[in-house]
Amino acid sequence: MTTSMALQVRARAEIHRASALALCVSALGVTACGEESQPSRQSGVTAASSGAGAGGSGPTYPDPYTRTVLDGARINSHTEQRNYQHATGELELTDAPFASVKMVVDLASTCSPLESWVGQPPPVGPPAGENWPADCDAFDRNFEVVLDEPAEPAVGPPGLELLHAITPFGGPEHVELDITDIANGLPGKHAVGVSIPTYSDTAGQVSGSNGGWNVTVRIEVTPGPAPRDVLAVLPLFRGVQTSAMSPAPIDFELPAGTTETRVEYRTSGHGGGAVGPGCIGPAEEFCHRKHVIQLDGAELETVDPWRTDCEKLCTIAHYDGPSGGFDYCEENPCGAISSVQASRANWCPGSVTPAYTWTPDALRAPGTHSFGWQISTVVMNAYSGTPPTAERRASAKLAER
Repeated sequence: MTTSMALQVRARAEIHRASALALCVSALGVTACGEESQPSRQSGVTAASSGAGAGGSGPTYPDPYTRTVLDGARINSHTEQRNYQHATGELELTDAPFASVKMVVDLASTCSPLESWVGQPPPVGPPAGENWPADCDAFDRNFEVVLDEPAEPAVGPPGLELLHAITPFGGPEHVELDITDIANGLPGKHAVGVSIPTYSDTAGQVSGSNGGWNVTVRIEVTPGPAPRDVLAVLPLFRGVQTSAMSPAPIDFELPAGTTETRVEYRTSGHGGGAVGPGCIGPAEEFCHRKHVIQLDGAELETVDPWRTDCEKLCTIAHYDGPSGGFDYCEENPCGAISSVQASRANWCPGSVTPAYTWTPDALRAPGTHSFGWQISTVVMNAYSGTPPTAERRASAKLAER
């Protein structure tokens, strides 16, 4: 199962409030902090000229802009090639604060549309003796977008997971996510990484012999008044858990001026382990598991990460060809209909895994805290000659305000 966590901490805007972190109202490009004023961190704000007797018309902001992080980058399945299962682009967020920041992600695949290649001879159709276009990855894969991944995962803080999703079975995918709070908490330069563990079938029988995905990532930015006064965004954990033994609780510090903290926890189960109690199919993809979420050593909530809405990602379509027709899912054209529609461990093919979120009362003030979780069971199992295939992916982060 994959797990992702995040905390967001906010400070209410109070112009008369003293704070070492300048958690105050921004007026005319200057942050008023108690009895003193400091130059604003919000470099995009400029003062409007004063109207006669009107006291000015308030701050103005730069025009909206778009940053293209990746433009049709090919994520491939060959270890010796560039962008093997991963592509990285640069992002610079300027002219803070931001009224709105949206991440737009598009996946493209030669698997779709089916009408463009099914029944066609090479080079339009599959190579001779193969069943799929060579560049087509016909399977559903983990699909993650991460901010500032560390060069050495075991050293330093984890990357901040922006997107925790699954590709469709061979279809295109379009995702739009609001990352305004993250951008206001982390302006400046960043690296954005996209990971898809794509594979090839060299014989071209169950997937393409040169499988991969093309990915485009754009960030659409509107400078302006921030919806919330975000003090910090802290990644807590990002990784894979292959047993019920969870990591030790993670300590974190909330800064002075904190009035609210949002905790985000993302998790999904994957693999082909043995079917056991709580499973409707191979573990951990088709297994119910209890996750006990803990804050400062006490239970915050127990959740059962499970999706029952996957059938919504299967609009039945029909293909008619000279050798006969067949039904398929428009959103997942290469997947078996029953597989696409099946309930799963908190994910569906061609879908974003939403976060569990909390704003606990215990995190409404500065101080040291800890976050942890326990998973009831994780099956350890291996296909012949391979490492364990059952896993729970997870990430967590804090947003402080």
